[in-house]
Amino acid sequence: MAETDLYATLGVSRTASEEEIRKAYRKLARKHHPDVNPNDKKAEERFKEISFAYEVLSDKDKRARYDEFGSAGLADGFDPAQAREYARWSQGARRSPFHERFSEGGEIDLEDLLGGMFGARRPRGPARGADAEGEIEVDFLDAVRGGEVRVQAAGRGALRIKIPPGADTGTKIRLAGQGDPGGQGGSAGDLYLKLRVRPHPFFRREGSDLHLELPVTVPELVQGASVEVPTPDGPVTMKIPPHSPGGRVLRLRGKGAAKLGSTERGDEYVKLVAELPDPADPRLDAIARELEPLYSGHDVRAKLKGTT
Repeated sequence: MAETDLYATLGVSRTASEEEIRKAYRKLARKHHPDVNPNDKKAEERFKEISFAYEVLSDKDKRARYDEFGSAGLADGFDPAQAREYARWSQGARRSPFHERFSEGGEIDLEDLLGGMFGARRPRGPARGADAEGEIEVDFLDAVRGGEVRVQAAGRGALRIKIPPGADTGTKIRLAGQGDPGGQGGSAGDLYLKLRVRPHPFFRREGSDLHLELPVTVPELVQGASVEVPTPDGPVTMKIPPHSPGGRVLRLRGKGAAKLGSTERGDEYVKLVAELPDPADPRLDAIARELEPLYSGHDVRAKLKGTT
């Protein structure tokens, strides 16, 4: 099976800038996000592919490894220097007893080799396995709300992990006994997973506060209204005060992300963004002419003057 081209998944070239990659991801994420396509398995799978491609290409180190080594460079514990050295060695190596033993599937134990050379071996006993590290990508709302999720960790298959409420990119989670196996009956090490949170198509996070731009109509701004607003806990009804200017920010207390290690939560800030009707509707011209006198003596761009 041909290897998936992550650049093709996002529809960008291999020379795409970080901004081009981010824009492509946001556009595709809005289209295929599970919240927009409920019960659509194909959209869900497509969203996972898009998210994985963004996880790799938005990270400078991962992108460099992918460009040089392909998907193999994304494996947990991959060592680029070692891979380059092996490539050089394999190109010029000659057949030898050592090489034949290795290439035919035999295992070479460094202690056995040194012991045979110097006539001594070190006694062995149970040894704890080494701790391992990895990075996984999780959904924005799973990080905000917390809970148990199922993820794919490179080299370790599917894992169920508990995400603490309020987790963010960089948060580390310890999985006891999921590291490298021990030797001679020793216990396994631990696995430390660093979280990378996917951007959300609509929410933006600052600390424990969330920000959302809410499209509203001109009548809703002028006359006031009760509108439905999405939050991490589901939609809530919010009142828009009459005569609200476009760009006004309203606060929903306690509807932000949890503060890590605390039961306290941040707030959600909702920015009102005026949405005009269909610009092609001919009736808008007459309405605009009626509104024009209302702007007399009011410079809507006054606050921008003198700033440059």
